[in-house]
Parts: sequence; structure tokens; C-alpha cells
Amino acid sequence: MSLPSLSGASPAPPAVEFENLTKVYEMGSERVHALRGVSARVETGEFWAIMGSSGSGKSTLLSILGCLDRPTSGTYRLGGEDVSRLGDDELSDIRLRHLGFVFQSFNLVPQLTVAENIALPLYYQGVPEDESAKRAETFAQLVGLSGRLAHRPSQLSGGQQQRAAIARALATNPTLVLADEPTGNLDTAMSVEIMKLFAELHESGKTIVMVTHEPDIAAWAQHRLVLRDGRIVERA
Repeated sequence: MSLPSLSGASPAPPAVEFENLTKVYEMGSERVHALRGVSARVETGEFWAIMGSSGSGKSTLLSILGCLDRPTSGTYRLGGEDVSRLGDDELSDIRLRHLGFVFQSFNLVPQLTVAENIALPLYYQGVPEDESAKRAETFAQLVGLSGRLAHRPSQLSGGQQQRAAIARALATNPTLVLADEPTGNLDTAMSVEIMKLFAELHESGKTIVMVTHEPDIAAWAQHRLVLRDGRIVERA
């Protein structure tokens, strides 16, 4: 089967490729079909927006792409490697070494400084403390927070907290950046600033998959995929 591509064939493995993904949740005697055989691929360096109303399956798809959940059936390949059936420890290692996450609620550790939050995934990777500190400074500067390294999340605006979360996601140099409603808790002006940052990351070559329900936010992406009732109904 030839998977639909948004940018044509590539001699290298796509950054993301999923084929006939299904996800069924058992809720008592009821079976909820969150995904119903979706297939697509994301080439390296592409910026996708996944859209759909509540219950469309977009968050389920992002969870599978982020190795936070497994499909009921189908195949998911990350950088050419089939990760669909890996064990918990293997999936945890992939999340740590290959994926960067940006969440709507920022998910910063309130007791840690901005520098410590950015360096947190590096700690779990076993990166030496001095190198982690240097990388935290580098990525804080990248997102415009070089003057906030010693601040804690409560001392930052919402936009600054999201910038810190983006810096944390980038600190490990991930293969894939996954963003779940990254502007959902921000006002319009701050949303634009964050999306400008995502656009710059895309221009630098980062592969980004973002879930959003906002058309104006999705418009920043290079490509769009729309889900309804667990099926892909539009791609552009």
C-alpha cells in the first residue's frame, strides 16, 4: 500500500509514518473507536497541524505519535523504525531521546527555575551538569528568556512559561517536536508570538506536529490534516 504523502516521495525514511492506525477503548461493555484506520506520513522538516472537533481522535493520534499510547492495530514508524509494539521501557527511551513535547498547560515544575526546567530532560539522559547548564542557557536565549534563567514559573507570564516549555522540548535536540494546543492558554498577542517561534523552528529544519482546534493557529503550519470521528476527512 502506498501511503499518502504531503510532499512527495523521499529517499530517506519519513520522520513519521503511520498506516491503518486504529485505537479502540474498552469502557465497560462499550467499545469506543477513537481512530478508524488512519494513514499518512510526515517528511523530515515538515510542519503539520492536526485539527478536529472534540472527540475527533486528534489527541489520541498525538498520544500514539508521542509514544504515550499504543494503537490497537496498524503500524507506526518513527524515523523508519516500527515503534507500534515496543515495550514500556523502550517507548520511554524513545520519548526521552527522540521526542520533544509542548503542552497547553506548560507542565513546568513549579519548584524549579527556568534553567532547571529546561535542563530537566538532560538530567534524565545523564548529561553532565555543566553541559546541561550551558545547553539550558543556549535554548533560553533561543526563545528569548536569557534574562529569566533564575526565575520560577510563577514569576513568568503565560507566554514566557510556554517559551520555557519550548526550550525544554528542544534541549535534547529531538527528532520530532509534538505540540498539544500550545496556544490554548494564551491570549491572541501571546499566541502570535509563540507561533512565530514555531515558524522559526520549522524554518530551521525541525519536524513539528501540532494539535489545534483554531484555524488561525493551524494556518501557521505547512500542512493540515483534519480528523472527524476517527477518520481523516481532509489533508492539505
